[in-house]
Order: sequence, then C-alpha cells, then structure tokens
Amino acid sequence: MARFERVNLAPAEWGRTLSTFPDAIVYQSPAWLSFLAETQKGEPVLAVLKEGDQSLGYFSGLVVRRLGLKILGSPFRAWTCPYMGLNLLPTVPRRVAAAALPAFAFRELRCHHFEMVDSRMTLEDVDGLDLNREPRASYVMDLTQSEETLLANMNSYRRRDIRRAEKHRVIIEEAQDQAFAAEFSEQLKDVFAKQGLVPTFGVERVRALVRHLAPTGMLLRLRARDPEGHCIATGVYLGMQSAAFYWGGASWRQYQNLHPNELLQWYAMRYWKKRGLKTYDLVGTMDFKARFGGSQITISMISKSKYRFLALLRTWAPAVFRTGSRLVWKAKRLVMGKPAVGFV
Repeated sequence: MARFERVNLAPAEWGRTLSTFPDAIVYQSPAWLSFLAETQKGEPVLAVLKEGDQSLGYFSGLVVRRLGLKILGSPFRAWTCPYMGLNLLPTVPRRVAAAALPAFAFRELRCHHFEMVDSRMTLEDVDGLDLNREPRASYVMDLTQSEETLLANMNSYRRRDIRRAEKHRVIIEEAQDQAFAAEFSEQLKDVFAKQGLVPTFGVERVRALVRHLAPTGMLLRLRARDPEGHCIATGVYLGMQSAAFYWGGASWRQYQNLHPNELLQWYAMRYWKKRGLKTYDLVGTMDFKARFGGSQITISMISKSKYRFLALLRTWAPAVFRTGSRLVWKAKRLVMGKPAVGFV
C-alpha cells in the first residue's frame, strides 16, 4: 500500500526534483512555498509517496494554525493559490496518492483538517474514497495553437473589445518597478467595492509575491496605460514549465470603456506562448473568462476533517466571510458619509 513520508529538501534540491516531473506547476515551486510560508505564517511540507522502496512522486503543501487548529493546506482558501497537490510518475494514478493522504495528515502531521486541489485530479479519480470532494471548474487556453486560432476561438464580443482597446491606443507594458504593487492594490479595492466587498488581501501580499517570484522569471506583471499615460489597469500572471496561470487583475471602473482588461489578457497569452508554455489557465468560470474561448475543465478539491464539526465549519465559513466583508464595506461607506445601498 502506498504511503507518504515527509522529507526535508533544501529549496534548490526541491527545485531540481520538481523539474523532473512533467506535471510540475509554479504553485509547487520553492519560490511559491517560500511566498506562502511568509504570507500565511505556515510551515512548508514536502512528502514522498512510496510503495515499498519505490518512490512514486511527491506532495507539497503548508501546515498552518487557525483558531488553535492545525490544518494542512495544498492549498487552503484565501491563499491566492488555486492549485498545489501532487507530482507523480506518469504511470501512477492520482487515486493512489489521494487514498494515502488522510493517514499522512492525521497520523504523521497530527493535523485536524486537510484539503488539496490538484490541477490534474478529476472527480472520478477519488470516486468512492472516504473524502469530501468539491468540483472546481476553470477555462484553459491551448497555447500550442496559432495566435490567429486563439483569436478566432474567442467570443466575437471579446475580439471586438481587444480591437477597441487597440483603437483607443491603450498601451500594455511589462512592469518592473516597485510602484506596481500599490497600483494593483488600489485598483483591486475599486473592483471589490463595486460588489460591496473588500479585498481578501492587501498591498503587502502583492509585494511579497513580487519579492519571491520576480527573481525566478515565473512572474509577469502587466500595466495598461491610456493615451495620456495614466495607469488604468493591472494584471499578474504566473508560469513555469508548460503551464501559465492568471493570478489576478484590477482596473479603475471609469476606464473600463477602454477595455484594458481584455488587452491585458491577450498580451499575457502571447507572452507565455512565445516562451513555449502550452496552456494558460484563467482560474475560474466567470463570464469575463468564458468569452476567451478556452476549454472548460473540472477538477476535484478533496478534504477531510478529523472531527465532524470542523467539516461543518469549513462549509459555513465562505458565507460568513462574504457577509462580514459586506458589513465592513457598508460601515466604511457610512463613515465617509456615503449611502451603503444595494447589498445585504
């Protein structure tokens, strides 16, 4: 029977090991684990999956403490990290690794709860296992196609918006300066305010991301400017080996008629394509992302709690957080003397 054993690998050694797996993604890299350890105040965990003396692959995650509870996340909600999970030999089913996770999390690590989102684990992979599973859907672009095909696959409105942005002389630039984090964060506040919410993270999270990822070449920061030179939108994108991901975007509402967000996405696709990456994951299925013409995928988030009440708490937490965020937004509006209407 397969089992996980914790291993202590230096960042450079883990990076070399990870590079040998074709399913490796940026969210498992040493730089990303370092970023998570700083921003989530957690302890990185690496484990080798073994059957007898044979190594079948690896697991990466982070152990954190929340409300006195020990949690193994790979990843966990609000980490601004859609996937982590497994790196397995091509012949090893992901079901084998999923079945071995509870014993590792509860017995070896002494955790009270664990959850994992692996970018290649389907609902069928874990069907019948004693695990909670939740579907996660996303749109993924095939970057091996020509630019002409990528454009042709987009919704006609999306192609029109890209042309309009170019007609309005919106300029996209690759940002290298320290001001980017503050610009992105301020614009993100405006995005959330439109929905009566506040961002789940602040400027320090973005600065930490830049500090850890920028030196690796796996981070792309883009800034959109109008013809007068104003920064009207920003975007953050990550890529490693064969896969790229949309990390986040933000813009000022008064400039959205210039369609900078659409042009930012188109620039990012071409950027990673030119560097030989094969896929671009938009991370989600909201309408804005659907119109770029990617293929929809559905993977499985798996989780398990040592005690039943923890599973219930995990289920209720998102709704409680959304309500709290809206109350904070409404309170700020009232302090500023502005009406807080339209949200409950």
